[in-house]
Amino acid sequence: MKTPYYLIDEKKLLKNLKRINYVRKNSGAKVVLALKCFSTWSVFPLMRKYMDGTTSSSLYETRLGYEKFGKEVHAYSAAFSKDDIKEIKKYANKIIFNSGTQLNLFYKYVSGMNIGIRVNPKISYSHFDLADPARKYSRLGEADKKSILRIMPMISGVMFHFNCENDDFKNFSSALDFIGKNYGDLLKKLEWISLGGGIYFTKDSYPLEKFCKKLKEFGKKFGVQVYLEPGEAVITQTTELVTTVLDIVHNELDIAIVDTSTEAHMLDLLIYRTPAKTVFVENKNCPERSEGSQALSGTEILPPYQVRGQNDCNSKFKYMIAGHSCLAGDVFGTYRFKNRLKIGDTIKISDAAGYTMVKKNWFNGVRMPSIVVKRLNGKLDIVRSFDYNDFKNNLS
Repeated sequence: MKTPYYLIDEKKLLKNLKRINYVRKNSGAKVVLALKCFSTWSVFPLMRKYMDGTTSSSLYETRLGYEKFGKEVHAYSAAFSKDDIKEIKKYANKIIFNSGTQLNLFYKYVSGMNIGIRVNPKISYSHFDLADPARKYSRLGEADKKSILRIMPMISGVMFHFNCENDDFKNFSSALDFIGKNYGDLLKKLEWISLGGGIYFTKDSYPLEKFCKKLKEFGKKFGVQVYLEPGEAVITQTTELVTTVLDIVHNELDIAIVDTSTEAHMLDLLIYRTPAKTVFVENKNCPERSEGSQALSGTEILPPYQVRGQNDCNSKFKYMIAGHSCLAGDVFGTYRFKNRLKIGDTIKISDAAGYTMVKKNWFNGVRMPSIVVKRLNGKLDIVRSFDYNDFKNNLS
């Protein structure tokens, strides 16, 4: 197949979905997919068997969840327009407002529906200030409990989205205790609570039994239906961005230029200044997997770090893997390999599902990666490809 393309593996996806289903069955919590992270609806038929619906951040995501996923459809936005609300009510089961002001403004349009409010508990877990829901001056959610009390007659639930890539169960547990202590009096008057996303409970080492027990006890104590809104936790380690080495240049170190771009196809690597976690190189001599991690400072890659290959060998050849856009900082990371890279080698960049396909763009007119699904039966299904007309019609 012609590179670049995103390759989604349904068997890997199923592994995560089975863990999600375990949580549903053993905690009583409902689990809805966060479309802001992953909206590739070609795999929704598999996902809907193990999840309760979708949650959205816009009118278009709400409609997509309704049309392509079905089941429950939750709608949230940092701010709705009147036109948004009039359209969203056609598709959503739950509408979650970001503020009491928005709720009061649009209540006449949604009265009688299942309505919620987002709460900012002023605690959070995030590795990045950019993604911290409770950062200083955060606009996300009502932070004033008195304001929430005034709108209690209009709502049936609340959302607390306060985590980002949180794989620390003890931290999550103590945060949930904090919410129970500070908002328990409100919860007992409501029907449901959403704990948002950003909880990495599908990670291999995560204590699922403790997690389920905590959720079940919380829901029982306050008499509420608990919801989780995972994004990354659903699709982590399921997808690769498959690319080809176009050229190898040298400027103090060897740089392999591939036929893709961080700016256009894995934008979060640039936004959060993080490297691609793992690259996998296929060549005629020695297929190998190399893992690497490195610090970023601005757009500069700092000196190399120890990298272990899959095979017991000395990975002595260091390469920066870079995109072929004109952006100087279009870099996936620096890695060590057992063998020299060659033009024409296939480079696979791992963990390429979350916040990639939903953010891909036509920067530089770089060829958009196709979307390919490896079905449970092993068949490769090219579900979407892009050409010049897609690029042209994206403009005016």
